[in-house]
Amino acid sequence: MTQAEVLKPLKTWSHLAGRRRKPSEYEIVSTNLHFSTDNPDAPFELDPNFPMARWYKAHRNASPLVHPDWNAFRDPDEIVYRTYNMLQDGQETYVLGLLNQFSERGHDSMLERPWAATLARLYSPARYLFHTLQMGSAYLTQMAPASTISNCAAYQAADSLRWLSHTAYRTRELSLTFPDLGFGVNERSLWEQHPAWQGWRRLVEQALVAWDWAEAFVAMSLVVRPAVEETVLRGLGAAARHNNDTLLGMLTDAQLQDAERHRRWAGALVKMAQGEGDNGALIARWIARWEPLADAAIDAYCAALPDAPNAAADAKAATRKFRGSLGL
Repeated sequence: MTQAEVLKPLKTWSHLAGRRRKPSEYEIVSTNLHFSTDNPDAPFELDPNFPMARWYKAHRNASPLVHPDWNAFRDPDEIVYRTYNMLQDGQETYVLGLLNQFSERGHDSMLERPWAATLARLYSPARYLFHTLQMGSAYLTQMAPASTISNCAAYQAADSLRWLSHTAYRTRELSLTFPDLGFGVNERSLWEQHPAWQGWRRLVEQALVAWDWAEAFVAMSLVVRPAVEETVLRGLGAAARHNNDTLLGMLTDAQLQDAERHRRWAGALVKMAQGEGDNGALIARWIARWEPLADAAIDAYCAALPDAPNAAADAKAATRKFRGSLGL
């Protein structure tokens, strides 16, 4: 090999050099970023038996969901940090506009007291549920075997925090109009004790200790999140509109736009995994393990939801339609 050959510069990063086109911004800043996957026996290039290395070897490297090249995964929306902030800055501007406009109209003072009491029971405690979604996405961000998967999970975690923040903001607003209904005071006891929330608690608390990265993804992205979206967002939003609470209906609509993007990347990852070996059957077994818990959570929550006689059946049908669209 001549010196000229050794010094010949590449036109782009080595892992992207095989392509016949200039790499996109998404490819440059998102792909092949996990150094902890370089050496499977010592994920952090340190003692292979220190606790974190053992954790990654057990719950990522030894996952039964296998693929020869997880780094080949691509986010269908090709979101990067810059474009995520642009996109969600617009979303937050829209939400802030809703909050300001409805506040100026005296929206909360026009709500009937029974519906406000329903919000105290079935809406404001949802910030605990949304926090579990954030935690699940954050775990996947840490454990995913490819940076393109981790990036999707990180943006999903940020969206869950936004949902939580919107709920907390509305809780404070409602407490000013209905100071005697427990807004901002009773949410923890309701989350821990009210029958409507116990199905969700059991589901998410068990999903958060599904340590295998792939089962955690299946449990949270294919079962838990669709159940929450179809029930606590879509179902509650529809009931809100029936009770003259247009604001909540529009807030949940905005959150469901995030959910559609989450489903796109989750679906793309499932389809990629299904192309290898017995992965499809494994994913189906995991869904069969988690789906009954989700159904029970939907039933318990919808039983307490007013003006929504078909909410549980509709929500369960929608979650199955989503999974069915992925061949599951």
